[in-house]
Amino acid sequence: MPEELAHYRSRGARALVLLHEQQLRQCVEAVKQAKAQGISLPITAEEHYQSLDVLLHHILRSARIYLLRICQNLKLPTPEIGPVPDIGNLPTQTDQYLDDLLARWRLPLAAVTDAQMEPDPELYFAGMPYWVDAMLEHAVMHPVRHEFQLRELMRQG
Repeated sequence: MPEELAHYRSRGARALVLLHEQQLRQCVEAVKQAKAQGISLPITAEEHYQSLDVLLHHILRSARIYLLRICQNLKLPTPEIGPVPDIGNLPTQTDQYLDDLLARWRLPLAAVTDAQMEPDPELYFAGMPYWVDAMLEHAVMHPVRHEFQLRELMRQG
């Protein structure tokens, strides 16, 4: 069986794109499981935690924005990723949107080199050097963190 995304020039970019896909799919599945179990999020003023659907919208929107910003930073063409479906339509459109989003995640970084992943001292993000690989790592960890939170809530019942 051929190696997945073997055409990627940067092994680091390849690994992080594949890890992002794996973790985002697992997180979306955790949201679905939490909904099926009737889990409610704790009451908070945080806008992204008002409901499981709002949280799911936030998770998918963040995945879209990470790729858009990475491509912008690398001066790559803007990926044609549509906006996340409205929260009211999200329950019926999640799977299709997720498949499309992840398919588009696989495209723009194939030709990126390891040198392009290194920090550019001219670019700063939140007061620290902006590394493309750090943003990719953040994109991987964002759904991991939310999945962790959801699984804890499900264990607590």
